Amino acid sequence: MSLTELYKRPQDVPELIPVFPLVRVLLLPRAQLPLNVFEPRYLAMVDAVLAGDRVIGMVQPAEGHEEADVPELAPIGTAGRLVSFAETPDGRYLITLIGICRFKIEAETTAGTAYRTCRIACKPFAHDLEPNLGESAVDRERLLELLRAYLDARALEVDWQEVHGSTTESLVNALSILSPYGPAEKQALLEAPDLGTRAEILIALTEMALGGGESGSAIQ
Repeated sequence: MSLTELYKRPQDVPELIPVFPLVRVLLLPRAQLPLNVFEPRYLAMVDAVLAGDRVIGMVQPAEGHEEADVPELAPIGTAGRLVSFAETPDGRYLITLIGICRFKIEAETTAGTAYRTCRIACKPFAHDLEPNLGESAVDRERLLELLRAYLDARALEVDWQEVHGSTTESLVNALSILSPYGPAEKQALLEAPDLGTRAEILIALTEMALGGGESGSAIQ
């Protein structure tokens, strides 16, 4: 069964999910996120979701809390379904999540586990469940022009056949996930109200990078 068949409405996403707080790591609807899991508490989390509904929430620590042992969480994250799993000889898990829908954290719960769990609400982001929504508002040509300039400036390569064959939604979301920007910029990309706004933010950040401008800790 496909992701769109499994999750047609916000209420199809579990209300109580484990969360994986990672700085500068972003997940967006229908985009893929590979993860290398090695901490015991998150190995236990993966074991639990594999035995359950396979949903994990990706969320950043709140701004200013990145270095805390138990950081306050940013208010918005994304629920993802675990679709790929492999175990390495040294005990790590290599997993892949596909984004389902963004969520608002309503409360953190005490679940008696080493990993953290939250009660979430996906209803404010119900439009995330509609594939390719808002593609017409994206200046795809400008985005690709800036991507080429950015890669050329850093002597990087990309599979252009794959890029040109991708939908605009998958292109914008994949570039947002892969972008080298800082936590605040990543959160801004995540919280963009629609695909067109996310693309505009991505374009602005890339223009700043190419122009040598500063964007907090964003530009590497």
